[in-house]
Amino acid sequence: MKLTSILIAIAIALSLSSCNYNSLVEKQQSVEQSWAEVENQYQRRADLIPNLVSTVKGYATHESATLEKVTEARAKATSINISAEELNEENLAKFQEAQNELTGALKSLLAVTEAYPDLKANENFKDLQVQLEGTENRVATARGRYTEAVATYNTAIKKFPTVIYAGWFGFDAKPQFKAEAGAQTAPKVEF
Repeated sequence: MKLTSILIAIAIALSLSSCNYNSLVEKQQSVEQSWAEVENQYQRRADLIPNLVSTVKGYATHESATLEKVTEARAKATSINISAEELNEENLAKFQEAQNELTGALKSLLAVTEAYPDLKANENFKDLQVQLEGTENRVATARGRYTEAVATYNTAIKKFPTVIYAGWFGFDAKPQFKAEAGAQTAPKVEF
């Protein structure tokens, strides 16, 4: 009788944990899918940059230092790839640093265009600028979805009783994006 009760309790515990295991697998897949979308949007941005640089180059030939900086930042940003299995704090920080360098270089490039009214009026440039703006919005959306998926997943693996066995099955916490230094300070706009 006592042995039967123990076996029934073990069977119930195993069935509950297997259901929870499946839930963790689904949440982990959601994190991986969200990460793939982040990478997809960053790749879209990287693909637009050569066209933007070429368009600006035609107008701003003496701004070669800025154009080289954008090209170098793009090369660095696209050289850092992280698979979903390699997501950890250190790798995400390297990835984010390279993307932030590219963002800074793009800001410099767009600032240069202010000195060239003909360039700002060029339809190709306007189109590329709109596409780049849309891509930046897509990047922000993809990062937001990744952040939500990671929060759901990390919360699930830290809840009791899952926290007891999540590590046994390789369900480790996933890293979140962090704001870059100084992001809490609003930029000054002067006219």
